[in-house]
Amino acid sequence: MGTPEIWRKSSYSGPGDGDSCVEIALRPARVAIRDSKVPDGDTLSFPDSTFAAFVAFVAGLKQGTAGA
Repeated sequence: MGTPEIWRKSSYSGPGDGDSCVEIALRPARVAIRDSKVPDGDTLSFPDSTFAAFVAFVAGLKQGTAGA
């Protein structure tokens, strides 16, 4: 039996609307994502490099540099 996944959500998630976010779990060479409101629901899984590129892109949007 494998190690249980440890799900975590953003430190920016707070009370109230902070419950409406996604959670991630690290898997070998992949990152899994699920809806925090439906923890027993389906998950998405992406290769580490794809998830890292997505995070970098979103950070660029926030800073106004995405796609530059």
